Amino acid sequence: MTHFPIDSLVFTPFLVDLERSPLAGCLGVETYVLGAFNPGMTVLPNGNILLMVRVAEALRTPVRDGKVHAIRWHDGGYVIDAWPVELADTADPRKFMLHGGGWKVMALTSLSWLLPVEMTADGLDVIAIHYDKAIAPQGTYQCYGIEDARISNMGEGAYLMTTCSVSPERHSTTLYSSENGLDWKFEGVVLDHQNKDMLIFEGLIKGDYWAQTRPLGDLYFAYPPGSNWRSGPSINLATSPDALHWRPYVSPGIRPPVQNLLTARIGGGTPPILTEINGLEGWLSLWHGVEPHGIVGVYRTFWSLLHPDDPSQIIAGSQLPLLEPDAALTRSMESLLYLRDVVFTTGIAEKADRFIVASGEADLACRITHVPKTALIAMS
Repeated sequence: MTHFPIDSLVFTPFLVDLERSPLAGCLGVETYVLGAFNPGMTVLPNGNILLMVRVAEALRTPVRDGKVHAIRWHDGGYVIDAWPVELADTADPRKFMLHGGGWKVMALTSLSWLLPVEMTADGLDVIAIHYDKAIAPQGTYQCYGIEDARISNMGEGAYLMTTCSVSPERHSTTLYSSENGLDWKFEGVVLDHQNKDMLIFEGLIKGDYWAQTRPLGDLYFAYPPGSNWRSGPSINLATSPDALHWRPYVSPGIRPPVQNLLTARIGGGTPPILTEINGLEGWLSLWHGVEPHGIVGVYRTFWSLLHPDDPSQIIAGSQLPLLEPDAALTRSMESLLYLRDVVFTTGIAEKADRFIVASGEADLACRITHVPKTALIAMS
């Protein structure tokens, strides 16, 4: 494991005040913070770091009276749904699968909302928690919650934030915009069913917006024998004239190499930023690779440098992980752990000789790592 001089947890479930939650007073039963994690990150106009923290608020007792329960937004408030426990598979602590129907159907053990947390310029200390600017479900298209924000600073007072909105209608990508990184306007659904980890590049390419996407499904076609690539989820590309209407790019993006089991499944991490690594200018993309293990696998962070004019071309990178899960970081919260071996990187900011990288650790807390640029040079 690579060790960096600054690598710590900066925001944990203990820091969330549920009396100020959007769900406060709505359910009539006790809830708790299952996790405060996977923070979108950007730099505010005042130079401070903004973490858009995903707060997963869960029922303290989801199984009772022979039924398993879940929280759902409904008509401007929140309700609790119940299913007979014998119809549910609760092996994964984050969700439960419902039997029958001939396809996979699931509900979540928590409902997620987004909490803006203002940090110092180095991302290490909390300045303010902006409960009044929290982002919560506002329609049936996100009735099971809003997850995993990614924020792109487009310059000149323009911020774009993608989120994953969860509902029975669709598993979609929703877009928000802001002029200051704190006050967000809902712009609509921009990608439809089961398209996760949409990351908008922090800058235009030949006048167009670009994004990384990751369509999901239960069926993937095989690469031919001897191919360098493994079939399965991969990181695709899309372009747009306005950030609202997206067209898939004809060439593939980042694909999992067949020889590396650590990246058997991959997905997007941080919005790509234009930078220079070892004399090469390109779009730096941090992404996650998943090694099959247990229920959810082992999540690690990898990096690629993409061509500045055609991001389908990878010009540098490494098949070794940049970040790995670190059990030492969560040891003091052992009683809260329900998942292990996961680092899920979601934000990046460039600062002189280093990158400030934001991640979720163990689906529990927010991790900040200062990655010296020399670390990437050594790996390239």
